Formats: sequence, structure tokens, C-alpha cells
Amino acid sequence: MTNTDTTGTVPYAAEEPARMEWAKHAPEVYKAMVRLDVAARKGLDPKLAELVKIRASQLNHCAFCLDMHSKDALAAGESAERIIQLSAWEESRHFYTEKEIAAIELTEAVTVLTDGFVPDEVYERAAKQFDEAELSQLIAAIAVINAWNRFGVTCRMTPGHYQPGQHHCCSVRGGCER
Repeated sequence: MTNTDTTGTVPYAAEEPARMEWAKHAPEVYKAMVRLDVAARKGLDPKLAELVKIRASQLNHCAFCLDMHSKDALAAGESAERIIQLSAWEESRHFYTEKEIAAIELTEAVTVLTDGFVPDEVYERAAKQFDEAELSQLIAAIAVINAWNRFGVTCRMTPGHYQPGQHHCCSVRGGCER
């Protein structure tokens, strides 16, 4: 499929098809992931959860999840400016609260385990901003988006077709048509 710009005149590169529809072939795993995702988000501010998902997806180069969570964040009232600045948050700290910065920093440390551990100072900053229950939920949310990213990147899930809130059926009905 070839897309064009908003004027319909400049052709973009052809859209790559997904390698595989993994959820169709592993429906029980998919359903368990959806339940885990719903459980991990409990008690977290929805905007903060979306920022975490976007940042992890940026680091993991998951275009499908970037598309989904940017759209969901905008629909939840997040500003385009904060989403755009997220990849350069260290230079754009003034766009975020200290709590959000701690969550973003923890997201990076958990997502990119290049040193084999989460640095004590990163964990301690997060522990100062979140009580233990909320911090546990945050860590779970970071782990879950990293798992989703791995499915998305490995299967080359195609971005651009997601509509905001499209997969919120998962938490409402306990299942999903995704």
C-alpha cells in the first residue's frame, strides 16, 4: 500500500505488511498479556502511564506502539508538545513534573538494561516520588510495555491504522478483538 501526503500528491514509501499476526496464532498468550496490561495500569495516572509507554516504545523502536500510545495520550488530554519533547526529556525537563521525570528515568533504566541493573540513584528518585504500591504498578507497567514492544517489533506490526481508544474494549469486556 502506498500512502500520500495530505495533498494527495507526494507518494510516501510503501507500507510494510506485518510479518505475522501473532495474537491470532497465540490467542491465550495475547489474552493473558491484555489482562496483565490492565492489571499493571491500575492506580497509575493515565497520562503518566501513556508517557511511560511512549518513552519505552521510543527506546525499543516500536512504531506500532508509538502510534497507539501517542494517539491514546492525545485523546486523554496530553499535549502534543509534551509527547514531541519526550524523546529529549533531559533537555526539556521543564515540560514535566518531578514525578513524571522520575517515572521516565526509571522507564529508561528498566528498558535499556545495558549495565545489567537499574542504578540505585534512579530507583531512589522514583521511590521518593511514588509510594511502594504505586511504584510496584509503575514497574509492572514498564515491564508490560516492553513485552508488547517485543511482539510489535518482532512481528513488524504496522503503525498508522490505530484509532484512539480502539483497544480499551480489553479492560471493559475482559477480552479483545484486536
